[in-house]
Amino acid sequence: MFNGIIYNQASVISKKDIKKDCIIVLKTKLNFKKSEIGSSVSCNGVCLTLTNIIKDSIYFDLSKETLNRTNLKYIKKSKKINIEKSIVYGQKISGHYVQGHVDTTGLVSNIVRNGSSWTVRIKINNKYNKYLVEKASISINGVSLTISSIYRNYFEITIIPHTLKLTNLIELKKKDLVNIEFDIFAKYFIKVNS
Repeated sequence: MFNGIIYNQASVISKKDIKKDCIIVLKTKLNFKKSEIGSSVSCNGVCLTLTNIIKDSIYFDLSKETLNRTNLKYIKKSKKINIEKSIVYGQKISGHYVQGHVDTTGLVSNIVRNGSSWTVRIKINNKYNKYLVEKASISINGVSLTISSIYRNYFEITIIPHTLKLTNLIELKKKDLVNIEFDIFAKYFIKVNS
């Protein structure tokens, strides 16, 4: 479990395909200990298991399921990804509960710069509209954000300068794919009431 408050990024060092799966290697300034091998790490909002550490490089296995559901399928060498360690008991939750279970990807269809902040329009399949609530939380590439507006087949988020500075969202451009995790409470509410 994560809280979507991102302070660190990692660079993709390599991505090696092995049959239908792959291994990615990331370089980060975030400190990992050997004892953390096997722990969960949010990588662009995807909960991955840390499998190895060599100096400042960290290793993760990606399954076919992960590749099919997320933008990690298209990640290239040198790209920056948002990275967050799992929360620990007693830690302050200043974002929202993020599981790292990406529901779908969305297409960035427009970016409007309002002073130093950005309004980003993200297009999704209509079937996911039921999980969208204006002013509710949503995870985009692992970043806890607030939905500012909802339309028929897209929604908008506003990203403040502080968040842009600390995350890879500052690199977003039109036609980029982003990982989306809808709020866990919205998903359970819909499931119970359907």
